[in-house]
Amino acid sequence: MERADAGAVTRPSWVSAFLDLAPAAWECGIAFWAQASGTTLSALRGDDREFGSLLPASGDDHLRVQRLADGESRVHLDLHVDDPLAAAEAAVELGAAVRHRSEHGYVVLDSPGGLPFCFVAHRAEVRSRPVTWPGGHTSLVDQVCLDIGPDRFEDEVSFWTALTGWERGTSAVSGSFVPLVRPTGQPLRFLLQRTDDPRPRTGAHLDLATTDRAAETERHVALGAVVVASYPLWTVLRDPAGLAYCLTDRDPETGVLPTPPAP
Repeated sequence: MERADAGAVTRPSWVSAFLDLAPAAWECGIAFWAQASGTTLSALRGDDREFGSLLPASGDDHLRVQRLADGESRVHLDLHVDDPLAAAEAAVELGAAVRHRSEHGYVVLDSPGGLPFCFVAHRAEVRSRPVTWPGGHTSLVDQVCLDIGPDRFEDEVSFWTALTGWERGTSAVSGSFVPLVRPTGQPLRFLLQRTDDPRPRTGAHLDLATTDRAAETERHVALGAVVVASYPLWTVLRDPAGLAYCLTDRDPETGVLPTPPAP
């Protein structure tokens, strides 16, 4: 299959983020993220009731949970396509490796750097709105940041650009960040981050956009999160399940940083 054809079948109509929770973190992880994102847990599904969706007050869900059989908590991506099997074949041409073909129709793969992702056929199309919290500020889980070691960075950027068909953008913050330009209607942005340290596998974490980072940080800490580090434009926290994530100063409506006032 030609690479030009690959993009036609792998380009997602929707993207979801999955919180893969270790068995011991299942209940606390769900409780935290439902409150942090302003969502409610759906009925559980799967052979062992190991899957659920976090349902927003408006629009279609783009945040889901899975109880792992073992291992540590992590984040993976679901790309929603018309034909998961055809998309998986095309992704292999781009450098992915198939991990599992489910009898339920989805396919589990690894990116060239080892980040797990799935092709699924479930349809969704309406972005959820930012949630307004007491005090008036808003926030939204609206970005997945891929954490990539320096030796794999360009390969991963090329792979995810080709796989999604999303244009490679530029960051005004740092050359270590490469954003992919989110198509209209997509619920999640992709940000690819080159880490300073080499790592055996590419990882991922969630980012929230908020209109008041200080107030949102206080809210998350009250829910059980711990502040890890604070920077001029974002704060790193760790949730009760052990997952790192960030609160950022990006606009929850547009996903981009506000334009600084003229001097």
